[in-house]
Amino acid sequence: MLAHRLLIASVYVSLVGALSFSADSAKEPVLLGIDVLEAQGYALLQGKQVGLITNQTGVDSSGKSTADLLAKAPGVKLVALFSPEHGIRGTREHGETVGDSIDPKLHIPVYSLYGSVQKPTPEMLNAIDVLVFDMQDVGARFYTYLTTMGMAMEIASQRGIGFMVLDRPNPLGGSVLEGQVLDPRIQHFTAYYQIPVRHGFTAGELAQWYNQTRKLGAELTIMTMKNWKRDELWADTGLSFVAPSPNIRNPTAALLYCGVGMFEATNVSVGRGTDFPFELVGAPWVSGETLAKRLNDLQLPGLQFSPALFTPTSDNYQGQLCSGVRIKVTDPKAARPVDLFVQIACLIRELWPKGFQPRWEEVELMTGSQDFEHLYTQNKPASDILAVFHKSADDFDKSRSSYLLY
Repeated sequence: MLAHRLLIASVYVSLVGALSFSADSAKEPVLLGIDVLEAQGYALLQGKQVGLITNQTGVDSSGKSTADLLAKAPGVKLVALFSPEHGIRGTREHGETVGDSIDPKLHIPVYSLYGSVQKPTPEMLNAIDVLVFDMQDVGARFYTYLTTMGMAMEIASQRGIGFMVLDRPNPLGGSVLEGQVLDPRIQHFTAYYQIPVRHGFTAGELAQWYNQTRKLGAELTIMTMKNWKRDELWADTGLSFVAPSPNIRNPTAALLYCGVGMFEATNVSVGRGTDFPFELVGAPWVSGETLAKRLNDLQLPGLQFSPALFTPTSDNYQGQLCSGVRIKVTDPKAARPVDLFVQIACLIRELWPKGFQPRWEEVELMTGSQDFEHLYTQNKPASDILAVFHKSADDFDKSRSSYLLY
């Protein structure tokens, strides 16, 4: 295994054309890792045969595909693409197996890392000198793109292949952490890292954290962004939002997914099969009027609720009329979606205990431990559960400072 070497490639460059800006502009544009790599003339990939882990979110700040850019880059040979969950174009539904293919434009293999194979095999890597990762994460531990990154890093380290992360913003910002740190006894594709649910890392930061805390010894290069600040959410970046998967259609859905997404381990609908996935919560046995009133009475920061009726066309309660709430985010910086999950779950326990059916093994993967189940089934109030979650996130926040790049 190679000795640990970390190269942070943050190069200050003069850019012209679409990426130029004046020194006195109020907000300098966020330059993504791929933008910085372009501006350097792909210097760190010169003479390399490259495998790119990417999907439709892998674009520069002007919308050009990273795959197309690397395929045309002088001195760089792009030899293979690797696709995550949802496929290379992000059109497959969650959990749907993705197969290998040939890219019709670039005429190179596209290897699936979401099916029978989750890590690159030796055969896939025979002609590759460096693996490059460029995908947009959503900021939730149980979203699988960063699991794919970690698994690929492990294999790259074992085979002495370089690993480069083209960094991107965390759309939920990097200042707020929520939820419990994953119990080290749990490991699953959706529960891979011992970090909080809302982890506050960029992909590059998580790669650095993982490489060092696990002592992987990966030959890791991070192309850092320019002009992104930790407290910025997606709307603050000025960048176009490319939907990372079919049901994360906008930054609001990404934010709410961190909390509302945990109901996918239960028999509550999160709005899949509607126009507002993760902005709806309900079931046929819920009273939306009652739930909306009780939630509004809590005066949760940055959130408002209105009664909603909806009929999913797929997933939970397909073709059945559901009653529940539509969630409105009035202040995304104040909203705490993991807290919201706990509050809704506790209201359901009080109001409709016979209707609610958690799948506790799956809940454990989402929340991070058995603590939620134990407290919930003992009828502990939401405040007790949140105290456990908040302490865990706060403790992790204090330990992560040496891994932050921005």
